[in-house]
Amino acid sequence: MRARFLKIIILSLAFILLSNCKSTYKTQSFSSKKIPSQPNYELENSWAVLPTKYTNEFKKYASLKPDTLKADVFYVYPTLNTSKKDNRWNVPIDDVEQNKKVLAKAVLYQSSAFAETGKMYVPFYRQAHYRSFVKGYKKEGKEALKLAYSDVKNAFKVYLKKYNNKRPIILVGHSQGTRHAVQLVKDFFDEKPLAKKLIAAYIPGIRVKPNEFKSIKPMYSPNVTGGFVAWNTFKKGNTPKNKNWYNGSVTNNPISWDKKTTTELQQHKGFLYSNGKMYSQALKVQITDGLVWSTNPQFPLRFFMSFLKNYHAGDINLFWLDIKKNSLLRTQNWVDKNIK
Repeated sequence: MRARFLKIIILSLAFILLSNCKSTYKTQSFSSKKIPSQPNYELENSWAVLPTKYTNEFKKYASLKPDTLKADVFYVYPTLNTSKKDNRWNVPIDDVEQNKKVLAKAVLYQSSAFAETGKMYVPFYRQAHYRSFVKGYKKEGKEALKLAYSDVKNAFKVYLKKYNNKRPIILVGHSQGTRHAVQLVKDFFDEKPLAKKLIAAYIPGIRVKPNEFKSIKPMYSPNVTGGFVAWNTFKKGNTPKNKNWYNGSVTNNPISWDKKTTTELQQHKGFLYSNGKMYSQALKVQITDGLVWSTNPQFPLRFFMSFLKNYHAGDINLFWLDIKKNSLLRTQNWVDKNIK
């Protein structure tokens, strides 16, 4: 078993190193004639996860009493199509390989942090390819991202109409998913009546400015509700190539959830690794201007992670149990204030 996970880490490391090399992507023009068919979110098969549609693996993290949950969680997964050989701008929602990644990676190791907090809703969407964010591809990438968001927006409309029943909402995204979640906040919550139902928006993985929204504000206390939290994680001492990109962005402490700029090992509640094991008291963080600096996590395979400088992929996993407990706290606080 250990050998298998070592192999996975080595292959992952090789992929990361290769992906940092200068190279180009196969591409094509963006055309309305080539885009995948629009999903129908009235159909269950357009959803990766519904409260009645949990995989057996996901059920391990879910509440044993789902009918007692007071909140809903709407999660938008990150970019999973990164292949340099795939020239499609958007992935159809019936793409088998993509959907396996959604369920076995993003859903299982990110949205699962909220599975005891609320009933989970995760739409498949025509996700934009990673090159949409790469210099030289952004013109057509903009169209691909616009198409992807149209799906997320339509899914959220169906969720509100068909499933929500006026329940409070936690909105979650990561990376491309956060980009779409930010727009959902603007379209449905910011200075709108639905803001009263917002427990929190957890939107790590991209730059989010303090004034991104008009009425939805950053939250710097662990039990505050109605706002958002955001962060971007790098290995301690490292910064992105564009050092100023994240400056001034909202950088919540995903361990203490307050304005503390450092934490100690014993404060860290738990890092969920891809072997399904939880590692507590595994890391410390330091908050800098726009970044969460994390120490290399203390766990059996830490040597391989020591090569990484950008912990973007672990924005949620590294703080999985910290996020879970915080979402439970915020939800209970919202319920205590609003449900009598």
